[in-house]
Amino acid sequence: MARAKIQTVAGHRLPEPRITPMAIWLGFLWVGLPILVAGGLLDLVVQLVFGICTGLWCYAPL
Repeated sequence: MARAKIQTVAGHRLPEPRITPMAIWLGFLWVGLPILVAGGLLDLVVQLVFGICTGLWCYAPL
């Protein structure tokens, strides 16, 4: 990936874009959490319909 020319505003150098902790958190909320919820619901439906437990809770001691 080629580096872009350093940008300046009124003689001040702008910092390079970077991934921040807030971006990681929002990425988890917008992408990771819906995937986890959909997977959990799919596991629950399979368990209710077919009687076969496929989720991680199958391995948890009660």
